[in-house]
Amino acid sequence: MDGVDTEVTANRRGRPPGDHPARRAELLRAAVSVLAREGYAGTSLRRVAQRAGCTTGAVTYYFASKKALLLALAEDCFDIYDAMLRDLSEGVDLRELLGEWLARTTGDPEFWPVMSQLLAQARFEPDLAEVVERRYARFRTAYTAIIAAEQRRGAVRDDIPAELLADQLTSVADGWMLMSPFEPERFTPDRAEALVDTAVALIAPTGPPATRPGPIGQWD
Repeated sequence: MDGVDTEVTANRRGRPPGDHPARRAELLRAAVSVLAREGYAGTSLRRVAQRAGCTTGAVTYYFASKKALLLALAEDCFDIYDAMLRDLSEGVDLRELLGEWLARTTGDPEFWPVMSQLLAQARFEPDLAEVVERRYARFRTAYTAIIAAEQRRGAVRDDIPAELLADQLTSVADGWMLMSPFEPERFTPDRAEALVDTAVALIAPTGPPATRPGPIGQWD
């Protein structure tokens, strides 16, 4: 994909051998701040360089274009989702996952503004759309596997397929992220805790396994 292999491009442009991943991460953090405040149209390599306190040429050592920078930023944002699932696979329960997801939404003033800008722009940028589609699919696959494991041990209702539960919980969390900047009164600490408790209650075991419909119902 054009612009994705930023390290190769950087080396072609003569990146100094003393640079390391920490510098790249610093530039991505600067890009987050610019994109959250200025929006997609207002984001440029020059503004990212100003935010990072370096020259535009220093940014292009890592990202040859605005497109390459934003593709890398999208990958970085989805890495945060993956990290939440890794925590879960190491023993964090579903309630903690939902709580962390909601806390990031209401407690991080930059994460969701950046994600919303990237998601909106993906409608017009095929390469960005590919990143969003691929990474969301990967997230849902991992999420489905975790929920299926919880179903097998009896911690999550098993009358609904894990894939559908994962899709529903993902949609709920995305809705929280979408609306929290506009309706902060819905996401006070006490109410946020109640929202998480409600989501957990909706996927809690309901009793003996239900008889599932056949292929016509698309449950199997």
